[in-house]
Amino acid sequence: MGNCHTVGPNEALVVSGGCCGSDYKQYVFGGWAWAWWCISDTQRISLEIMTLQPRCEDVETAEGVALTVTGVAQVKIMTEKELLAVACEQFLGKNVQDIKNVVLQTLEGHLRSILGTLTVEQIYQDRDQFAKLVREVAAPDVGRMGIEILSFTIKDVYDKVDYLSSLGKTQTAVVQRDADIGVAEAERDAGIREAECKKEMLDVKFMADTKIADSKRAFELQKSAFSEEVNIKTAEAQLAYELQGAREQQKIRQEEIEVEVVQRKKQIAVEAQEILRTDKELVATVRRPAEAEAHRIQQIAEGEKVKQVLLAQAEAEKIRKLGEAEAAVIEAMGTAEAERMKLKAEAYQKYGDAAKMALVLEALPQIAAKIAAPLTKVDEIVVLSGDNSKVTSEVNRLLAELPASVHALTGVDLAKIPLIKKATGAQA
Repeated sequence: MGNCHTVGPNEALVVSGGCCGSDYKQYVFGGWAWAWWCISDTQRISLEIMTLQPRCEDVETAEGVALTVTGVAQVKIMTEKELLAVACEQFLGKNVQDIKNVVLQTLEGHLRSILGTLTVEQIYQDRDQFAKLVREVAAPDVGRMGIEILSFTIKDVYDKVDYLSSLGKTQTAVVQRDADIGVAEAERDAGIREAECKKEMLDVKFMADTKIADSKRAFELQKSAFSEEVNIKTAEAQLAYELQGAREQQKIRQEEIEVEVVQRKKQIAVEAQEILRTDKELVATVRRPAEAEAHRIQQIAEGEKVKQVLLAQAEAEKIRKLGEAEAAVIEAMGTAEAERMKLKAEAYQKYGDAAKMALVLEALPQIAAKIAAPLTKVDEIVVLSGDNSKVTSEVNRLLAELPASVHALTGVDLAKIPLIKKATGAQA
């Protein structure tokens, strides 16, 4: 088995070895690789930028002047497979500082050799060209190591014998002299030119004043003409404006009248539609419901009429039936009563006085009840008499008057009935 190794874009992974003594090597950066246990070896090398500061002290130039030059270089290991393999072959297992030292020594050697072929003025005045030359000369050598020079610049150039400062002083003096001469010549030329300019200025001023006066006069004349023309045009424009305004007002009024006519026509049409709608609404909400209500009332009245007729016919039939029934009942009762009276008369005739006696006896309780009816309203009766015999005589008197009262009420003479007669005689 083995392990999966990952590597970032700022470094390269080298996997070497394999089965059966294989010398295959795999270079990976910014990815992953598989390495077998025991038989594969993994190593890493940095791809980050390395900053170098090559310095050459007291190097004689082509003129024999000793200079000290300091530069700044940015280098890194190239990622092309062949060049990366070359860099790994030479620097794998070394740290970044060791790689810097190798490249730094190479750059310093080329820098010394180039300084010996140039003059001080070439080095000092054209540093970019000097740095470009160093890059061009050193690039093939460091490239064979798998290293790429990204940039190289000259940081500082100086000497210990003040050659550069003297060169600067001489140049400064020449420049100062030329400057003074230039200032003097410029002042002279400026004076001459100033006088010429003043003369030209006066000539130009005179001509300008003349032209100004002519122009002013022509301006005033033209202004007057323009003013007159402007006033005429203004008056014409005012009249035209007022006339056009009146025409526009007339058009506006005509349009308003047409709009009012159209609005009135539309209003009349709307009112006509409203009248039709109102008529239909009245027909739908008043006339039709009224007709329906009248028809309903008529049907109800006709139904009520039929009902009353039928009720009257039923009531008449009822009365007729009741009359017939009552007549039949009365007829039956009359027949029964006549039969009863006939039988009673026959019984009275057959039994004679005994029947009459029975009739009187039947009527006596009713007579007594009628006579005693007023006494039911009396709580008690007090007989004011101190003689008992007198009470007895009063009772006897009442009993003696009883047959006369019965005869008056019933027409039956109790005195003629033998039983009553005997009773009355015994009492007497």
